[in-house]
Amino acid sequence: MHWFEKIENLHPYRTIMYLGMFGSGLIFLFLMAAFILSQPEAGRYSQFTIPKSFIISSMVIISSSFTAGKIIPYYNNSNLTKAKGYLLVTLFLGLLFSTLQFTGWRELAGMGIDFRGLPSGSFLYLLSGIHLFHLAGALIYAFVLLIQLQKSEKDPVSSLILLANPYEQMKLDLFSVYWKFMDAVWLILFLLFLWMF
Repeated sequence: MHWFEKIENLHPYRTIMYLGMFGSGLIFLFLMAAFILSQPEAGRYSQFTIPKSFIISSMVIISSSFTAGKIIPYYNNSNLTKAKGYLLVTLFLGLLFSTLQFTGWRELAGMGIDFRGLPSGSFLYLLSGIHLFHLAGALIYAFVLLIQLQKSEKDPVSSLILLANPYEQMKLDLFSVYWKFMDAVWLILFLLFLWMF
């Protein structure tokens, strides 16, 4: 019962996020299984290569995982400027990743892989699209957090209140955990796409 007590002691927001991540993980797992089962006959995609934008976006998302991991340590050291800076860089990298995903879709279309073709081609768009949709929520949340940190940074009293409030730390921590989760999901998808191509 020890693990159950730990779950009971979690903040409701943290519990909701973990349950959401678990549910999202199941959705991705199901879609990946369907994607694998929808593979065409051997050699069907041998003439295609994985979009270069997907390769670049994977490097971008790995970098963003590093920057997201730096937010909480600087926040805990009462360095709002650095925490805000890393949050801003993470947001920028997330937007760059999103742009590269659209470019990757154009590359796929240029290779003749689209929704009208084989089911496995549709799953490429579906998997990367659902991931991008999940990431969009994190980007919006990052923007909200950035505005909050910007306002608090200008006022010493607000800054002190923000740093002393465990709830505010939890919000940044939840963002960081969710962001790393989405990074991990993309890397798994990318490895799956590599296997296909």
